[in-house]
Amino acid sequence: MLGLQKERELLRRLREGVINFDEEAVVEAARECIELGMDATRAIFDGLVPGIEEVGRLYEEEVYFIPEMLLCADALYRGLALLREHVVKKDVGVRGRVLIGVVEGDIHDIGKNIVKMMFEASSFEVYDLGRDVPLETFVREYIRLKPDLVCLSAMMTTTMLRMKPIIARLKEVNPQVRIMVGGAPVTEHVAARWGADGYAPNASRALKAAIDLLVAVRNHLAGCSAG
Repeated sequence: MLGLQKERELLRRLREGVINFDEEAVVEAARECIELGMDATRAIFDGLVPGIEEVGRLYEEEVYFIPEMLLCADALYRGLALLREHVVKKDVGVRGRVLIGVVEGDIHDIGKNIVKMMFEASSFEVYDLGRDVPLETFVREYIRLKPDLVCLSAMMTTTMLRMKPIIARLKEVNPQVRIMVGGAPVTEHVAARWGADGYAPNASRALKAAIDLLVAVRNHLAGCSAG
């Protein structure tokens, strides 16, 4: 059985490995987590994710710059590549089809990739448009796939503004479309003002927000049918 002290040590090593862009340290800690039977989801969200969140803070404070960010991301992805194979799929009581992408002009996709992995581990069907996605692509793929939920991500204040016309256009196509937004500069107030139906301040909260949103929609539809 994995002791609490050892678990904390592994989480610390994962976190620090990402912050220090030490790929080998992350790989070593991730392999040890797997060998010792540690819950892979916990290793990701209590180890790797806090590391990349700290990297984001260091970037905002101009301690780190783009080269360091990219190196930290590489370390994160090395850990994710190992751990994601051991994430146990869970039945969260609701399933659906999710369309997800980072808005045009923004190439920061770490948060989006983590959210995507969470959805997949919870038995959602995920269609990933990638990063730097134009408005027209979101609209075209929404019409083609008819997803239950559209997720928009942005990591910069300038690109965050691209969310507003995407939301407006999708609502024109289908007023019943459900849209969730997230990313470092996005706030709950901004999300509501632009017409988004859901908001998540970080990757670890995105899944719960999505489930709450879809459950509310389905309860509403069930109530309408009953009426």
